[in-house]
Amino acid sequence: MNRRQMLLSLVATACVPRAATAVAVAPLSRIGAAWRGPKPTDSYFAGVLEADWAAGRLSIAYAVPLPTRPHGIVPEAGGGLLVIGVRPGAWLLRCDGEGHVVRREDLEGTRTRLGGHSVTMGDVLYTTETDIASGQGRVGVRDLRTLTKLDEWDSHGIDPHQVVTDEEGHLFIANGGVFRTIPGDRKHSLERMDSSLVRLGSDGRLSGRWQLADRRLSLRHLAWSRDASGAALLGIALQAEHDDAGDRAAAPLLAILRNDALELPALDNDGIGYTGDIAPAAQGGFAVSSHQAGLVLAWQPDAPARLAPVVQFKESYALTLAPGGGSGGLLVSTAYGLIRWLPTGAPAFLAWPEPMAVDNHWALMG
Repeated sequence: MNRRQMLLSLVATACVPRAATAVAVAPLSRIGAAWRGPKPTDSYFAGVLEADWAAGRLSIAYAVPLPTRPHGIVPEAGGGLLVIGVRPGAWLLRCDGEGHVVRREDLEGTRTRLGGHSVTMGDVLYTTETDIASGQGRVGVRDLRTLTKLDEWDSHGIDPHQVVTDEEGHLFIANGGVFRTIPGDRKHSLERMDSSLVRLGSDGRLSGRWQLADRRLSLRHLAWSRDASGAALLGIALQAEHDDAGDRAAAPLLAILRNDALELPALDNDGIGYTGDIAPAAQGGFAVSSHQAGLVLAWQPDAPARLAPVVQFKESYALTLAPGGGSGGLLVSTAYGLIRWLPTGAPAFLAWPEPMAVDNHWALMG
């Protein structure tokens, strides 16, 4: 695929109004990411990618070899990263801004495994975990500096995946609801799925729990946004686990928690029923990626019944906000490189500095 074909395959739609004048964008973007080589058997790395938009070049600022596949990426002060092993994860580590591993915590020999995501609040790190023996979801309460576990809370569900916080210090946890073997991570007993969104107080007490009517929709990834009134919206990316392929193909991709009510605002889908990532987007909305369909779709509060494509490119996967203040733009990983999509200007593309496959998630540094 040549550069012209790549750029022609970026699709902008009427989902987000396009202004006559483009917003100013930063000339340099630094992105915390995890990746492997092009083959499934290649080694995994985490590090920082540096996009020089003026020069049209993407480079690797640093890369840290990893023991197994990573998942959640959290930028830290000084250009470092906190990296969580993929479910069922047996390690988490911290590297500094020069790519040196300065702390690592291994879970081998413990009673839980990591769910792939974490969030920080003050000097505490919260990790989603699963009890190996019972299969019940747990929340690890860890010392942010040392990564050691201080306490453990009930996630009030099974298969806890992503966790985020709100401004009041609550934890919101997406319990995916899928029973899995540990080790092996094989799904089973899908007829007993029990996915939920849970809110815990800063003391670990349950203060809210929501479920969708269709129990075969797994609540997986979370992101915050705000509508025009300033009200907080929590977007939840969904993955369909129906037995029937037709049911999966028609499944919704996005749920919204608004005013303490969980809803499915749009029934548009990708024909597959499987999202990879979610990020806040223009005008208080959300974007979800469907890497199997090669799509990024956007939702907005003022057009709540629509999920419209904004990027169409092979293996569109990891999402994060593009630098540039309130532009509402996105940085999207794809099979061949990085796409910068802006609602008010032309998209841009930078090829990978070497053959690589970026994992589900990445994050804008700083």
